Amino acid sequence: MTLDLGPQTCIVARLALAVRDEQLADPTPCPDLAVRNLLGHLLGLTVAFRDAARKDLGPTTDTDPASAVPDIGPGWREELPKVLDELAEAWRAPAAWTGMTRAGGVDLPGEVAAAVAVDELVVHGWDLARATGLPYEPDPAALEAAYDFLLAATKDDARGGGIFGPVVPVPEGAPLLDRAIGLSGRDPGWRRP
Repeated sequence: MTLDLGPQTCIVARLALAVRDEQLADPTPCPDLAVRNLLGHLLGLTVAFRDAARKDLGPTTDTDPASAVPDIGPGWREELPKVLDELAEAWRAPAAWTGMTRAGGVDLPGEVAAAVAVDELVVHGWDLARATGLPYEPDPAALEAAYDFLLAATKDDARGGGIFGPVVPVPEGAPLLDRAIGLSGRDPGWRRP
């Protein structure tokens, strides 16, 4: 299965560009990450998964994302939308979805790397929107793919937890975004303090 990441990367780019400078130090649903660190993480993962799609393995794909607290540089407003476009374009190549690749220092099939990239874009888009008070509607196809990925990950985890933290229970009838966010280990009710 392939998916065009372009609609979701455009949504994330619009969110990022709407962040005001005075919000960069604000907290996010990601523990210990301020908005500026979340943006830095988005920038780093976008480059890593772009290079994973291209099978351009090296420092960008070998770095464990938990090895340091990410931050943004002075040109992030120009750089992040550019690399988000490059990420979407890289995953439009059929070869990106086949064979093995690497991201975050982990070797994985191309199709799995794509699923992780989509999940990261959907969940961190929500994180950024919640932290800044911006409206958020992810791309429906990306949301469905992220939910399926997170659901499969919780079923594969013998502990019954999520890959990003313990699953937060959400009612079955809740919107799909809330259910995906709960599976990611976040409280869908999180609000800015």
